[in-house]
Parts: sequence; C-alpha cells; structure tokens
Amino acid sequence: MADPDALRTRFARALEGARSPGPAATGRTPDPHRTPDPDPAPHPDPAPYADDLIARWQEPQRRYHTLTHLTAVLDHIDVLERHAADPDVVRLAAWFHDAVYLPDRSENEERSARLAERALPEAGLSAAKTAEVARLVRLTVGHDPADDDPDGQVLCDADLAVLAGPPSAYAAYTAAVREEYGFVPQDAFRTGRAAILRQLLDLPRLFRTPHGQAEWEATARYNLAAELEMLST
Repeated sequence: MADPDALRTRFARALEGARSPGPAATGRTPDPHRTPDPDPAPHPDPAPYADDLIARWQEPQRRYHTLTHLTAVLDHIDVLERHAADPDVVRLAAWFHDAVYLPDRSENEERSARLAERALPEAGLSAAKTAEVARLVRLTVGHDPADDDPDGQVLCDADLAVLAGPPSAYAAYTAAVREEYGFVPQDAFRTGRAAILRQLLDLPRLFRTPHGQAEWEATARYNLAAELEMLST
C-alpha cells in the first residue's frame, strides 16, 4: 500500500537534491578562504507540488497507474541509482511520467512532460534540469533509451520492472491494466495488448542497466511471451 506521507517526503528529497547544484555543477572547487555568497532566495515549499502530483496519481480512472505504481518505480530507481548520472532528476521524472493519465488518450506522456515544464521551474529547478526531466518523461513512450543515456536507462528499467514480477504479481498487473481499459471491448483490447507485447519482445533488450539485464530480463520475457500466448488462444 502506497503511503502518501512517505511519498511527500521522497518528493521533497528528490526536488531538493535536484535543486542543489553542488561543486561539480558550478565548475568551482570550494575555497575555504572565500567569503560565502549571500544566501539565495528560499526555494518554494515542495509540499504543494507533491500534493498536486499525489492527487493526480489518485484519480478515479486509474487502476494500474496509481500511487502503488509510482512507489514501485521510485523503489526500483533506488535499486538502480548507481547506474544514473543524476538520480534525483530521474526520480522527478518518475513522479511526472504518468502524472497526466487518461486511458483513452494517446498523448499522456507529452502532456505529463509539459506539466513538468510548467511546474518544476516554479518549484525552483533549473531550466536545464527541467528540460532533462521532460526529456526523460517523453522517453517513456517507447522505453528505448540510447546506449549513452544512463538516466534514460534507469527510468525505463524502473518503469518496466513490473514485467519481471513473480506470477502472482504479474497477474495482478495485467488484471489492473485490463480494468483500467474496461471501456475497450474484449476483442479490441486483446488485439491492442498483443501489439504492445510484441513491440516489447521485439526490442533487442527490455532492460538496459546491468542490474536490469542480469536480474529482470529473462523473467520479463517469459512473462510477456506467456501473456501473448494466452491472448492468442
């Protein structure tokens, strides 16, 4: 069960981590003899932004794309963070990647990216990091990050990790997806779902991080192939 209070804390930590430039980002080595710069203007409170996102993830049309899914993605990013260039930016992308979600719309990722582009500068994130969050959100359309895109690899692997669940968890996932698309007739759903499964199975690799390839790839492909066979009978 997802805990909204714990999620608020996780959002605040990710936003604070992403807002902090650090010596590497400024290009300067700290000088102990230099007079510190005046304190910058305080950043906005993260709580209203977290509350807005949590409310979005709790909308009634959702059955799979819920706070439980968000929590799972964040947990998987924690597992994979050593592979990321900027783990906190990846965490913010996870928060936004399905923040706008209507099952009968095809532009959810684009609308979610645009929400990030509006909200994150207000929340104190730099333009460069806001753009990176939005790029990562858009990448979840196809889950096909480049070989030189560690942050994209971590986000996509974390989002797809549900595919590597044990049989009971995978069955619960597929049932939730079907419920979310309850307005779609059964034959049309089977056709559309099968096309998605084939698209995933056609990828050279489902998972791009070393952890994902070693721990999740084989199980996920087994689950996808089994579901596809069931849909075809």
